[in-house]
Amino acid sequence: MRTRLHFLALPLLFALPLLALGEVKDRNYPTDPPAESPNPDNWPLEIKVSGNRLVDPDGEEVWLQGVAIPGLEIVPEGHGAVHSAIVAIEDWQANVVRLAIKDHFWYGRGKGQTDGGLAYRAKVDAVVNAVANRGAYIALDHHRYRAVKPEQIPFWQELATLYKNHPAVLFDVLNEPHGISWEVWRNGGFVADEKAKVNEAGFLNEQTMQANRGFDSPGMQALVEAIRATGAKNVIIAGGLQWAYDLSGIVNGYALEDPSGNGIMYATHVYNWKRNWQKAFLDAAELHPIFIGELGADVKKMHFIPEADQEDPYTWVPDMLGMIQDHRLNWTGWSFHTWATPVLLSDWANYTPSPFWGAFVKRALAGEQFENKRLR
Repeated sequence: MRTRLHFLALPLLFALPLLALGEVKDRNYPTDPPAESPNPDNWPLEIKVSGNRLVDPDGEEVWLQGVAIPGLEIVPEGHGAVHSAIVAIEDWQANVVRLAIKDHFWYGRGKGQTDGGLAYRAKVDAVVNAVANRGAYIALDHHRYRAVKPEQIPFWQELATLYKNHPAVLFDVLNEPHGISWEVWRNGGFVADEKAKVNEAGFLNEQTMQANRGFDSPGMQALVEAIRATGAKNVIIAGGLQWAYDLSGIVNGYALEDPSGNGIMYATHVYNWKRNWQKAFLDAAELHPIFIGELGADVKKMHFIPEADQEDPYTWVPDMLGMIQDHRLNWTGWSFHTWATPVLLSDWANYTPSPFWGAFVKRALAGEQFENKRLR
């Protein structure tokens, strides 16, 4: 997700007002258990795209349902991601976890990191092993925004080499693209800086002035090809526009090509103020597998969205889950956390589900069917 103190990847301009509200946050994060060694005998089967579904080597459909775990995109030590992943799989019956990560920490550039990212990379790997050893899948979510940047190519090539053809690992390559055209999204191009720099044309060379105005994006297609050049066939997840909500371009000439891999699954992020589901992602779902990598609703109103646009979770959530079940869309509820709104958890001690969101998700993961009374 893009904002909110709430949505962990929060830009500062949104974070400050929420911090000023004095919201009490449960910081009694769980302690991670010792890292497990890989146990391939327990790993899930490799999956690939077949039409608008994911299938295993026997052609049987694999329907991914689970939770998104934030924390490792905020601080290098995370918020007990290994422990949370185990609880999500063993107690909540999730068969997929979406793990938010950040290149900044991967390379050891965060505050307090002195080991070049060694401990961070080990933590991410510990989550991968904990998930895979329990027969579940994990989507590595690079929790960045806007458009693919040049430096993200070598980052993903490194991850792809590390987890090449690991049957449990999916690559969610860019959290929430926004503010660009479909042409730039797919094929690359110049992305203007959203905050214009002071014009110092008389003092800066052309290269520096260009950098101050924005950056040249390689585009999603180039990123896919760079990942495939490593030999990794893992399913790639590509989020649409409008903060990964809109997938309309995918059915209008901007679908990605992946002749050498296990295919592309397209991501949408859906919250209780989003409308026009049909055009945004259901049209695309007729042709491609869809991953609702983030979804949720909270009784707390988001200050940056008009209150009237934010539907009551108790009416929105059952319809949303019913729609997902009707179309068998893959999904991970945001977030398996106590204060990264919308919260699935009320506490860390017992992983008590929040009544307005987490309780519904836990029931859905247990197999309860919900009725979709109407689309939004």
